[in-house]
Amino acid sequence: MNLLVLGRGKTGSLVAEVAASRGHKLRVLGGEENVGASALTKDFLREFDCVIDFTTPTAAIPNIIACTQASANMVVGTTGWYDKLPKIKELVEHSNSGFLYASNFSVGMNIFFDIAGMAAEAIKQGYTARIVERHHAQKKDAPSGTAVTIRQKLGSEDIEITSIREGDAAGQHVIMLDSPNDTMMLVHDAKSRRGFAEGAVIAAEWLQGRKGFFEFEDALRK
Repeated sequence: MNLLVLGRGKTGSLVAEVAASRGHKLRVLGGEENVGASALTKDFLREFDCVIDFTTPTAAIPNIIACTQASANMVVGTTGWYDKLPKIKELVEHSNSGFLYASNFSVGMNIFFDIAGMAAEAIKQGYTARIVERHHAQKKDAPSGTAVTIRQKLGSEDIEITSIREGDAAGQHVIMLDSPNDTMMLVHDAKSRRGFAEGAVIAAEWLQGRKGFFEFEDALRK
């Protein structure tokens, strides 16, 4: 495949590294080369099989709109823009593009989402839930998109999320479930960003030849 990676940050750079190791051709654009999605013209995007976005919440929306209008397939790992998700879904569904997004492209975290769904039973039994998430100091959004997804899987928008931004932490998410009788703690701790990068490339490979609106779990379940 010929891939276009948007974003020269730590995750975007890893995506490029993983894509090259899997035999794909690629080009990488940084924010200064693509202000307001100015580089994403129809003619330019025609060269690529898929665009992978790991930019910022502000940059992601114009990138998504430009790719969708050009009928370019796209995988988005950027979070913090989900308030626009219904409009983006409608845009994709009225286009000829394939679009796949996830709050987290780690295969392990997507299994953890399923575990969180099962843990929702504890809340029905009277347990109090809390989520703590810890990421690197440069992360733009808080709470993380992953923590918001976990809260959705637990089935209650009232669950408190505590966000910690420090150092170079790749991403740690903790679910705490407490009752007068016992406490349960479920933890996912990313060792590095490589798992996110591998998942994004797997998603781009799966999306090839497909049109429509998808989440990463669709690719994992084939």
